[in-house]
Amino acid sequence: MFLRVTALAFGLAELLAPRRVVDFWMALATDDDGEPRSWIYTAARIEGVLLVLWALTRGRSDGS
Repeated sequence: MFLRVTALAFGLAELLAPRRVVDFWMALATDDDGEPRSWIYTAARIEGVLLVLWALTRGRSDGS
């Protein structure tokens, strides 16, 4: 249950504000001010959609 809620929250954040999420993690991962490629934000948005779909459909498949 906790994993589904976390995936849903993170997925919604990536779906609604991919630039803020990517920039936050890039700031933690790197020391310089490198700019990620433009397709990274699209990939983050797609990942957000997949996380939200997984979180919403996960309860139906395991019977809980």
